[in-house]
Amino acid sequence: MSPRKGQPKVGGRQKGTPNKLTASVKEAIEAAFRGVGGAEYLMRQAEENPQAFLTLLGKIIPAQVQAELTGKDGGPLAIQRIERVVVNK
Repeated sequence: MSPRKGQPKVGGRQKGTPNKLTASVKEAIEAAFRGVGGAEYLMRQAEENPQAFLTLLGKIIPAQVQAELTGKDGGPLAIQRIERVVVNK
């Protein structure tokens, strides 16, 4: 039930707190990771199964990177298009 308009929200989980199931599954995954060798296991997988390893990296690396591009001395970025003409002889 949501609070009435103008009333503060009270009770419930704090923002960002995972639910109990999520926390326990994460703990189990971490325990299994440590049990199979941790970082050494991942290094082995990177060599023996590079496609699966890279898929894992793709899932844990942020999909969107926010960046601000600036030009020389912090000014606006200038983009110049250069066309190359090839003449057949």
